[in-house]
Amino acid sequence: MTRTPSRSLQLRLAIRLALLYAVATAVMVGILVFRAYDTAETLNDRELSRRADDLGRAVSVDHAGNLRVELPPSLAAAYADRRETDIYAIRTPDHRILAASPASLGERVMSWPAPTDDPSYFHLTDTGEGRRDYYGLSLEVASKSGPLWISVARADGKDALVDSLLWDFLIDIAWLMPVLVAVTVLIGVFAIRRGLAPVRAVSEKAAAIGPSATAVRLPENDVPSEIAPLVAAVNRALDRLEQGFVIQRQFTANAAHELRTPLAIVTGALEAMDGNGELAKLRADVARMNRLVEQLLHVARLDAVALDVSRSVDLNDVAATMVASMAPWAIAQGRKIAFAGAGISMHVKGDQHAISDALRNLIENAVVNSPSGDEVTVTVSHGCVSVADHGPGIAPEDREHLFKRFWRGRGARTGGAGLGLAIVSEIMKIHGGVVSLAPNVGGGSVFSLSFSPGLSTK
Repeated sequence: MTRTPSRSLQLRLAIRLALLYAVATAVMVGILVFRAYDTAETLNDRELSRRADDLGRAVSVDHAGNLRVELPPSLAAAYADRRETDIYAIRTPDHRILAASPASLGERVMSWPAPTDDPSYFHLTDTGEGRRDYYGLSLEVASKSGPLWISVARADGKDALVDSLLWDFLIDIAWLMPVLVAVTVLIGVFAIRRGLAPVRAVSEKAAAIGPSATAVRLPENDVPSEIAPLVAAVNRALDRLEQGFVIQRQFTANAAHELRTPLAIVTGALEAMDGNGELAKLRADVARMNRLVEQLLHVARLDAVALDVSRSVDLNDVAATMVASMAPWAIAQGRKIAFAGAGISMHVKGDQHAISDALRNLIENAVVNSPSGDEVTVTVSHGCVSVADHGPGIAPEDREHLFKRFWRGRGARTGGAGLGLAIVSEIMKIHGGVVSLAPNVGGGSVFSLSFSPGLSTK
C-alpha cells in the first residue's frame, strides 16, 4: 500500500521537530537580545557609578579649607569633548555647585532632591548646546571633604556600537534560521528513520504473511515499547488464524477422504448397471462429484505440503505427455487437441507432478469450453506453456475473479466447482511464476504458464 506524505509518521515527526526547533530558536534569540540589552544597560549604569566615584575622588580641600575639583587627564578630556557626550554636576549637601559640565546642568540639579547611596535615575531632554537627550543617575558619594551629591549622564545613542552589533546578530540569525531548520529536518529524518527501522522490519514481515505462510510471526525484539503491545496482540491474532486455517484444511482433507470410498462404490455400481438416459445422467453427476473430491484433496495438499521446486523439469516432456494422455478424452468430448513443441528441451525448476496438474486443469477447461469439433492447441515456448481455445472467452469484468476458489463465471458451461484455475494459480505462485490470460486471435482465450528466470535449454 502506498503511503501518502500527509499520513507519513516520519514526515509528521520531522515537521514537528523543525517547528519546535524554529520556535525554540526564536525564543532563544529573543532571550539573548533581551539579556544583551539588559547587560548593556547594566554595564552602562556601572560605568556611570564608577564615573561618579572618580569625580568624588577628584574633589579635594586646599590649605585654606576650600573645596576644589581637579579632574584626572582622562576625565578632563572626556568632559572637554565638544560633542558633550558625557556631562556631570557636583554639588554639596548645602546645595552649592562645585563643578558642572555644561553649566546649564548645574542650574538644573540645584532643585533636585538629595540623592542617597542607591542611584536615582533621570532622563534629560534638549540639554546642552546640541539639545540632546541624556540618561544618567545621581547618588551620594563619600569623599575626602565629606559626602557629595554627584549627577552623571551620557548622551542617548552613545551605545550605538552595542545596537549595531545586536542588529548584525539579528540579521545573521534571520538567514541562518532557515538553514538550521533545514539541517534539523534532515538530521531529524535520518534519526527518525533509524528509530523507525524496527517498525519497517515488522511491516515487511507482516507483508509476507498469507494463507501459504501462516507460521510467520512479527518480530518482537528491538521494537519500540510503544508498539510492542500491538505487535504482541497481532501475533496472538495470527496464532488464532493459523489454528483456524489448520482446522479448515484438516476438515477439507478429511471430508474429501471420507467421500472417496462411497463415491468409488457408487461409481462401480453404476458402471455395472444397464439403464436409460437417466442412468447416464446419474453417472455424469457422480463423475463430477469424483472430480470435485479430487480437487479438494489437491487443494488440501497444496495448503499443507510444501512442494519441492528445486528439480529440473522439461516443459516439452510434461506438455507432450499430458497432451497424449488427454487426447482420448478430448476426442470423446468431440474436440481435438494439438501440440506445438519447442523442438528443444525446455528445462525449468519445479515439481513435475504439480506442473502436470496445472496444465491438465487448463486443458480440461479449454476442451470443455471449446465448440464441438474445434481444436485446442498446447504450445511450449521459452519458459512458457500456453493453452489456446476458440471458446466464448472471458468477460473483462470476470477476469479479476477468475483465479479465486469456488468462483464460477456467469453462464458457465461446465458443472465444475470453480477450483481448477485456483489450483493452477496456487501452483504457479509456489513455482515463482504466473498464470496469465490473453484473448485468442479469432476468439477464445489463451492461458499461459510463465515460469521465473533460471531456465536452461539442452
